[in-house]
This record gives sequence, C-alpha cells and structure tokens, in this order.
Amino acid sequence: MSEAQTVQLSYDDGARAVELAREAVESFVRHGQREQPGSMREAFYARTGAFVRLESTRGRGRLRGCAGAWETSDQLGHAIVEAAIKAASDDSCGSEVEPKELDNITVSVFVVSNTVLTNDPLSDLKIGTHGVAVDGGNSHGWLYPTVPVENGWSGAEFLSRACRKAKLAPNAWEDEETMVTLIEGQVFRERADGGAVEEL
Repeated sequence: MSEAQTVQLSYDDGARAVELAREAVESFVRHGQREQPGSMREAFYARTGAFVRLESTRGRGRLRGCAGAWETSDQLGHAIVEAAIKAASDDSCGSEVEPKELDNITVSVFVVSNTVLTNDPLSDLKIGTHGVAVDGGNSHGWLYPTVPVENGWSGAEFLSRACRKAKLAPNAWEDEETMVTLIEGQVFRERADGGAVEEL
C-alpha cells in the first residue's frame, strides 16, 4: 500500500534538501524563526514526508535530534523545514540545540518515496533500505533507515528497537494488532569532515 507521492531526487536536489534543513535549523536556533523554503526546486513541490536527523560530531558523536513524518499532505520543502525545526527543538531529544553546537552538528535528510504496510515485517524488511514505523493503539514509533547499519542490528533487532521506541513490547511487531510500515526513500547527509553532501 503506497501512501507517499513517489519522489526520486537528483543529487543536486538532495544536496539542496540538506542545505534547506541546515538553514531551517540555524534560523530556528539562532533567531527563533521559521525558515521559509522560498523559491523551491520542482521536486520540492511533491507532497511526501521527510525526516531530519541531527548528530553531534564531538567525541563519539550522539543523536541531538530526529523528527519528521512519513504521512503528510505537506509539500516536501515545507516537510523538510518542519522536521528540521522539530529535530532542533526540545521536543526531540529533551534539550534544544544551542547556537554553540551548530558548528559541531551534521544534518541528514531522509526523503520518503514509498511506504509499504506489511503483514510479514521480517521477510519484507531490507536493512539499509527501509525505515520502520510501528503503530500499536495510541503508541507510535519510527526509526531512520541508517540506524541498523550504523549499529550492526539484524532485522529482528531493528523491529524490536522500533517497538521499544513506540513504548511497546520488543516483540510487538509479531502481533497482528500492531501495524508495521516500511518506509522507503533517499538519505542525504553532510559529511563530518565538511566535504560535499553524500547520498547513503
């Protein structure tokens, strides 16, 4: 079952998506303002979801914020701005990103191209390709597609972690009542060394 409007970004579009997320984070953190996408590339008018992830480059690195939505009627440009602001706010990881942190944060953007509601999550899940969203009653949780690759998780571990994030039992993904959605898309990220944006 497809929910998102299928989008395939060029590298230049992906680099601009990351740049837009960075601008939105900096405008919010430095000035408390919402960045407007302005004159957008054609791809950014598509109505689809997006996630933004902020990671510290200090020490071992840690997640500073992650937010977004895979179900939205927003245009992509606005979805990126909204996700970036939420990722930088104290709603995400408990503390708002501070101006002094901005030079030590990398920004990545996950642009949703397709969603699949699955009855067989473990078989259908492709590590490194899919993000996972879990819904059980009033509990919701999701994880970025790069997370299991970075942590060396199996498919079962990835699904269990998504359930825990939703405050469900680790094996809730095996229950028929739990909805598991696989989220497909493209991830573009700033390099920690300051080099060109990379597509993962």
